[in-house]
Parts: sequence; C-alpha cells; structure tokens
Amino acid sequence: MRTVQQRNIAICIILTLVTCGIYGIYWFVCLTDETNAAANEEGTSGGLAFLLTLITCGIYGLYWAYKCGEKLDKAKTDRGMPASNGGILYLILYIFGGIIAYALIQNELNKLA
Repeated sequence: MRTVQQRNIAICIILTLVTCGIYGIYWFVCLTDETNAAANEEGTSGGLAFLLTLITCGIYGLYWAYKCGEKLDKAKTDRGMPASNGGILYLILYIFGGIIAYALIQNELNKLA
C-alpha cells in the first residue's frame, strides 16, 4: 500500500498552472491514492478516479471530493485527532475551483504524514 508523501502546496499549484493542468492530473491521482492509504481503505484508484471524472465530464469529481473528505475524517479519527465534516467543504470548494480543494486535501494529508 502507498504511503502519504508531504508536498509543498504552493509548488503543486504553480506546477499545475505552468503545465496547463497536466501536473494537476498527476496531483489528483496522488491525492486519491494517498487519501485511500491514510484512511487504510481500498477505494477507487487514482487513475480510475481520474478516468471516471473525465468520462462523466466532471460529475464523478464531485463525488470524489466528498469521499476524500470522509476518508480524511476517518484517518483523523483513527489517529485520535478531531475530525470535522470535510466532505461538504471539499465538495463546495471543488465546485468553485478544484485546485482549492486539492490544496486543502493536500494540507490535511501533510498533517497526517
């Protein structure tokens, strides 16, 4: 199983913008796999989640953002940390700008790493 890797959020955002979103795809895949690893769950792999988001014209991405919040809450609870209802927050932020949700999810993963 994959481990959670700390990433510099500012660098990830800059790389996503400079590469016209190509790094964002890689980041999305990594976030998905690492969120599954942090929650110790076998969920949809990052590659499959990206493919489903692409096929559904972004609709699966809404579900993905919500599930990432739930998995991060589970990971926090397992580690004895206070958990909030992050699923709703990530869902709303994903609607208004996916990169913002990516940054907050990465911030939570950095705390868990």
